[in-house]
Amino acid sequence: MDRLTPLIRLLVVDDDPLVRAGLRLMLSAADDIDVVAEAADGADVQALVDEHRPDLVLMDIRMPRMDGLAATAALRRRPRPPEVLILTTFTTDSYVLQALRAGAAGYVLKHTPPAQIVAAVRNVMAGEPVLSSAAIRQLIDTVTDPAGVPGPSRHEEREKAAAMLARLGSREREVALAVAEGRTNAEIAAACYMSLPTVKAHVSHILTRLGLDNRVQIALLVYRAGLV
Repeated sequence: MDRLTPLIRLLVVDDDPLVRAGLRLMLSAADDIDVVAEAADGADVQALVDEHRPDLVLMDIRMPRMDGLAATAALRRRPRPPEVLILTTFTTDSYVLQALRAGAAGYVLKHTPPAQIVAAVRNVMAGEPVLSSAAIRQLIDTVTDPAGVPGPSRHEEREKAAAMLARLGSREREVALAVAEGRTNAEIAAACYMSLPTVKAHVSHILTRLGLDNRVQIALLVYRAGLV
């Protein structure tokens, strides 16, 4: 790793001290990651973010006082919040959706190989969403399978999502669809014949115009609209 690369300041949040110790050891071995603090509960996150100003919070879900979903939502309501990457053992559809809707930029399982967890941290900081394969399956199943969901509510959800996307210009809509297909900014630039700065500007405009937090939420909106 280039020594000139800025350090990623990281806060680890997990109620298991052995997990925290293992993550600190693993992540600190990367020369571009600095584990600046640890928390054993979501209720402690706000104060530690104020004190240490991390770029990214690696967040567990189940914790005794405040779970990771509530802690993520609270963090993302802050001005200029850190990114949040969920690292958990749970892949139920409700957890995946709640985490992404709360503003998490990724969802990774704890049994993921160490090198992939390090890569996930870097990818989130590069603006690329990160989802484990199990989380992707749950997400697609939840968004596309109408079983157990009343027809009118699913129809209303689709219409609402389509109406939000209708606020976008044609090129922004094109970029939103490409984001939902999982393309990186470089891939979107090549496919849509745009410069990389133009793609980044379009993504930023989409997030601002639609009141979204990250690329994953763009993809969720496109899925809910039935366009992918």
